[in-house]
Amino acid sequence: MNTNLTVDLLLIPSTLDAYHIALASGVLVLSVILVITLLVLTTNLRKQKKTIAPTTVPNAPVAVVEPQIIEKVIEIEKEVLVPGPAPKPVILKEFTPDAATQLLSLLQKDARFIDFIYEDIAAYNDQEVGMIARVVHDGCSKVINEHFILAPICPDKENSPITIHDDFDADAFFLTGNITGQAPFTGTLIHKGWQVTEIKLPKISENHNVSIITPAEVEL
Repeated sequence: MNTNLTVDLLLIPSTLDAYHIALASGVLVLSVILVITLLVLTTNLRKQKKTIAPTTVPNAPVAVVEPQIIEKVIEIEKEVLVPGPAPKPVILKEFTPDAATQLLSLLQKDARFIDFIYEDIAAYNDQEVGMIARVVHDGCSKVINEHFILAPICPDKENSPITIHDDFDADAFFLTGNITGQAPFTGTLIHKGWQVTEIKLPKISENHNVSIITPAEVEL
């Protein structure tokens, strides 16, 4: 089989008319447009490859489980010893010796009290001591009655029953015997006690020496 292709050159036009010129121009324009379009598409594809960054799929968030803190209050009973009220401090008062020495001076003056105390009575019999004691007693009674007013603490008769209540004054009542428990107490009045209600000591001068109980006596 003969496959050779023969071209008849007589069929190719030797002259260009207006129709063929227009057709050639149209083909040329289309070719140029096609080339420009291909260039634009190629340029755009290159730009898209540069600008499009590879997308990474973010990892799915991992759920974080926070530990739960369980608080439990445990009540513990504890015995606390509460100290009682502190005792009141004892305030000690200091007295001047003037009144005491003045009283001794009065007892010595009217009852010879100091002489009697310092006298050795072992050399005297009971009758002589009794006679001296009577003189001292009379003088002491005079001093006490003139310069002091005394009253019994308890007006009841001695050796009579008595009840001491819970609000009693510990300075005014001295309890003896079997003391148990708390007041009130029931007992027997042994001594009614004494308390001073008024003092009337004589006034002395500022320059008086109160340490002198009685002056030394000199006979000329």
